[in-house]
Amino acid sequence: MEVKEELLKILVCPRCKGEVVLSEGDGGLVCRVCSLVYPVKDGIPVMIEEEARRLGGG
Repeated sequence: MEVKEELLKILVCPRCKGEVVLSEGDGGLVCRVCSLVYPVKDGIPVMIEEEARRLGGG
């Protein structure tokens, strides 16, 4: 999965506005504040809360 570094610098969690970081192991962008994982599909982050899942589980 590839997300451009410039994009990572400006993206924030839509739920809490916290910083998100790329996590290959978790399969997406992880919010450091509320621990939601946003999926990345074809290199495009899907920053929709309803599409996110909790870190470490469903």
